[in-house]
Amino acid sequence: MSVTGGRLTTHVLDTMHGCPAAGMRIELFRFDPVTGEALRVREVVTNGDGRVDGPVVQPGDLLAGRYELVFHAGDYFRLRGVTLPEPSFLETVPVRFGIADGDAHYHVPLLLSPWAYSTYRGS
Repeated sequence: MSVTGGRLTTHVLDTMHGCPAAGMRIELFRFDPVTGEALRVREVVTNGDGRVDGPVVQPGDLLAGRYELVFHAGDYFRLRGVTLPEPSFLETVPVRFGIADGDAHYHVPLLLSPWAYSTYRGS
């Protein structure tokens, strides 16, 4: 029996070192549609390929609404021996986005350095 429904995935690339961002901690929040309160859904860590082992949100569990992925960039770069100013320029990178169709696949890649980032809706 196959499970239907959308899923949420991510992929983080370290553009400073030119490699996948292995060991990046990421938190997922969903915003309550009535109160607007951010509710923590899950915390994950990227694997050696800069991806999460499996979807961040499993098929069938993705609901339409507002979400936020919080990428812990400062911790990631410090663990790799990068000297950052205090406070760091990008301690966390929040990416807030909407899910219009809970049956679709949403992929949110992040290209990241200590000084800049870029994201988009991937495939």
